[in-house]
Amino acid sequence: MHLAYPAVLAVLLFCTGVYGVLARRNAILVLMSVELMLNAVNLNLVAFDVWLRDSLHAGQALTLFTIAIAAAEIGIGLAIVLLVYRNRGSSDVDRLRDLADTAGPGDAPDGAAAGRAGTAEKAEAAT
Repeated sequence: MHLAYPAVLAVLLFCTGVYGVLARRNAILVLMSVELMLNAVNLNLVAFDVWLRDSLHAGQALTLFTIAIAAAEIGIGLAIVLLVYRNRGSSDVDRLRDLADTAGPGDAPDGAAAGRAGTAEKAEAAT
């Protein structure tokens, strides 16, 4: 088998993943696009491993590590997306850029310190 076939397929997968990352607004679809890009890399690693006839099969070993890292990335990414969806009601990536809109007046570092001081004063007054 020629090396060009899996290489062209990997390029198409990677380009589809890049398009998905740049064009999509939903965080789940962005994570799926990142997975497409990682699968394109895995395809290249295995294809070059077979083509070079490596006796250690380093390409296949690296592919297993990449799959493990991708699984961890999806687990953490989905946890973050679910947390953002629970807090904001949307997983739109464009709305995630401005994180200052979620902070209330008491959430600022100075406000938090003042809130703790007020609580301590109320506890002292109660005793």
